[in-house]
Order: sequence, then structure tokens, then C-alpha cells
Amino acid sequence: MEGDSITLYTDVKINQQEKICWYFNGTRIAQISGDLSYICTDVQCKDSDERFRDRLKLDNQTGSLTITNITNTDSGLYKLLILRSSSDSETIFSIVIGVSAAERDEVKEGESVTLDPGETKHPNNVMTWYFNDILIAEITGDQSKICRDDQCDERFRDRLKLDHQTGSLTITDMRTSDSGLYELTIINIRFSITRSFRVTVSDS
Repeated sequence: MEGDSITLYTDVKINQQEKICWYFNGTRIAQISGDLSYICTDVQCKDSDERFRDRLKLDNQTGSLTITNITNTDSGLYKLLILRSSSDSETIFSIVIGVSAAERDEVKEGESVTLDPGETKHPNNVMTWYFNDILIAEITGDQSKICRDDQCDERFRDRLKLDHQTGSLTITDMRTSDSGLYELTIINIRFSITRSFRVTVSDS
């Protein structure tokens, strides 16, 4: 959804002899060649536009591409081209970005809130929930776990519920100390997505 971050994985570890190019709808947007890597700007890449300005990150070890703060105009075909001396490989990613409803929730103390990623969970996905960068819940395959008291400082003791079908997280009996940034990271073999929810809990 809009505002998320998405990472497209190459599933390789690159070496000096390889060249990796990323294209969006036929236009080159990023490249790694030897120990040099760059993100295309309007100056570096012919025919490129400023669509991705300051929103692309390249992993120099794997060549994976991360797009931050995605919008629906980022929907389209992303092509990964890996050039080797022995052979070349090409992978196509078809990305559709949905228009997000406001990912901001305001609740009163004592109420419950459900943070819904808005999709059906795939069996091979790993879904992890964080509160202010602290892991609080995880679903891997058909297994799920809520963080232990020593991991969460008892903040969420007996107040978290995970939905295995959607990956949504419900927090009951909300407190003002629960205000903050909740992030869901969805990981599969080909890509990962990070979705953010800002929750504000007011005095009842």
C-alpha cells in the first residue's frame, strides 16, 4: 500500500565480475558494476525521471533494491538483469501498489485496536510486528509467537492477539504508553514489505 517500503530480492551474492541493472517499465533506475553502485537520477541515467528521487536503496552485497515511501505511480514491471561472463539472467517483478487508507489509529484508554495489513497471509510469508523497533509478535508458516514478558517489559502482557489468516494484530485494553509506531514486516523469497501504523492512545 502507499507509504510502505518494499525490497525486491536478487537471491544472489554478487562478485566483482557481475553487473546488476534494475529497470522500471523499461527505464534503468539503478546499477551495480564491480565495486561501483549508483541510483539513477535525471543526470546519471538517460531518459530517467525524478520519480524515485531519494527513495531507492541498493544492497551492495546482494544487489537487492529497496523502494521507500511507495505510491501507486510506482506500480509496474521491475526488471532485474544480472550480467555474468558465463551467462545472463533476467527476473521480472510485477508490483501493484494499492491506495492506502489512513494508517493512523486514534483510540481511547481501555479500548482495543486492530492493525490490519489488508491482505490474506501467504503460507510461506514470515510476518513480524514491531513496536518502536522492538519485536512483539511473529508468524512463521503455521506457527506464531507473542513476545515474552522479559522481551516486552510486560507492556503487552496477555493483551496481544494474532490473526493467522490475515496477520493482523489486535491489542486490547489500550494504555497511553502503547502510543507509538507499530511496523509490520512481511517477508517471502522474492520481496519484503514494511507497513507502518501510527497509534495514539488518549486518556478516556
